[in-house]
Amino acid sequence: MTTTAVAEERQANGVPGIAQGECANVSFARQPILNRDNMLCAFELRLYRPPVAQDQETPSNEGESQSDAQGSEGAAVIRALLEPDVRAALANHPGYLPVTRELLFDEAIQRIPAERFMFELPADIHADDQLIARIVELYGRRYRFVIDNVAQANDTFARLLPYADAVKINMERIAQAMLPKFASVLKSAGKLLIAQGVESQAVYEQAFDLGFDRFQGYYFAHPQGAAARKVSAPRHALLNLLQLLGGEPTVAQLEAELKLNPVLVMHLMRLANSSGLAMGRKVTTLREAINATGTNRIARWTQLLLYADGRKVALEDDPLLQLAATRARFMELAVERLPEAGRDETDAAFLTGVFSFVDSVFGGSLEHTLNVLVLAKPIRDAILLREGVLGTLLTVVEALERGAWADVEAACARLEGLQAIDAAQMGLLAAAWAGVADRSAEATGLERIED
Repeated sequence: MTTTAVAEERQANGVPGIAQGECANVSFARQPILNRDNMLCAFELRLYRPPVAQDQETPSNEGESQSDAQGSEGAAVIRALLEPDVRAALANHPGYLPVTRELLFDEAIQRIPAERFMFELPADIHADDQLIARIVELYGRRYRFVIDNVAQANDTFARLLPYADAVKINMERIAQAMLPKFASVLKSAGKLLIAQGVESQAVYEQAFDLGFDRFQGYYFAHPQGAAARKVSAPRHALLNLLQLLGGEPTVAQLEAELKLNPVLVMHLMRLANSSGLAMGRKVTTLREAINATGTNRIARWTQLLLYADGRKVALEDDPLLQLAATRARFMELAVERLPEAGRDETDAAFLTGVFSFVDSVFGGSLEHTLNVLVLAKPIRDAILLREGVLGTLLTVVEALERGAWADVEAACARLEGLQAIDAAQMGLLAAAWAGVADRSAEATGLERIED
């Protein structure tokens, strides 16, 4: 099914989210940026546009310049950036947007709200007088800049530095001998330091000790980071709850087990009271919350809340829970696009996403934890071996999280009815869904969590 056909089908079925027209050919992936408290504070957005065949002409809209219609930059990209799904996927956090020279000189860039986005300047951009003048002009309009992917201090870096509020240092490429001095000088200059490519606890601790302010990477989702993460309940209690949820628990059983997980109870009570299911009165007990929402809905959201940080932080600020919720929702949305997908396949897809990095909470062997949970074989095979349709979808979403578009395209090519642009847009839908689940003023409750 083509992207246009998918979009038309979703629109015909009243399903919001996939952009229409030109914006349907532009999308983004998001990557988390954490602060020194290991909480989400921003997302970097990675642009995706499907390759255009050489014999395919890109249509232009009336009144739109030829450069806007043909280029990968300009009005089309900015319109896509301002789509509701992109804004919702940021979950009230700032967005870091990589920009090119062409985009900086496009007047349409001023449609981007300066208070919501930071512009990332490539470390190898041609920093001539004309570019510096444009940066100064935009800076005067309250736009702020980050120098991206820095591995050395060259002439370009020196020219850009006075106009940058922050510097992203590539922890994989920079010479380790120069890193401490480099970080110290930049901190003394008042620059916000962002460690880029933080994929292990060791790299995180190195950057933290050097005074870095932000950390970009997935170190928090790996088992080696579990020791530093305060989970919401003892591991044996979480395993007992997971095992209970794997069957058909009674209200009394679920209530008793949940009481051993106070952070889970807190979030579930908030969700129940924002759901509109309380029949005009506030839900005050756990039993009322379970009865008001139903054990199936409670079970599904509790599976996600197992990743909740033990410090009682807002769900939209919790990086591991946001990653789990986004991945699970993506798997659910994506499997529905495939032929012959029913309710069982949808539930299995959601569970595959939820438990795909459960070892980040429990530590130890992922295979051992999955054995304890007694998951169905297709789910186990998908997580451990990346086998079957669920395994391929898991490969898609993992590549999407990295913004590795070639890998997304290759994995989607193995699935009937799913293209990379569809995956990117469903990734934004999933991120938006995860980001609003704990905002009582905005959420419609658990109905949104399980449509």
